Amino acid sequence: QVQLVESGGGLVQAGGSLRLSCAASGRTFITMAWFRQAPGKEREFVAATWSGGSTYSADSVKGRFTSSRDNGKTTMYLQMNSLKPEDTAVYYCAADASLRVGLRVQQDDYTYWGQGIQVTVSS
Repeated sequence: QVQLVESGGGLVQAGGSLRLSCAASGRTFITMAWFRQAPGKEREFVAATWSGGSTYSADSVKGRFTSSRDNGKTTMYLQMNSLKPEDTAVYYCAADASLRVGLRVQQDDYTYWGQGIQVTVSS
């Protein structure tokens, strides 16, 4: 059974850093991604990683957030630096069940989802 479990969220002051983790069990994935959903807003793509090592970040977080995978490819990380109050959201880990290799930024492209973890940035 596939499970994605996020950890590492919490409360941080503006300008601070947090590191989120997503542990996948049950299988490995070529494409994994981070999404986030702020109160009253739609869920949005944040970053993606591929098992070959490539990564991509949305323009809104580029230069501040970096996604990565461990060598076993089962754990994904999101290093978040220079956090802003507008980064406050529930962050979700997602995995694409297919073998496609390409940038996927739509929620529908991802089959498996974690339960979400709260990140709150105070001003």
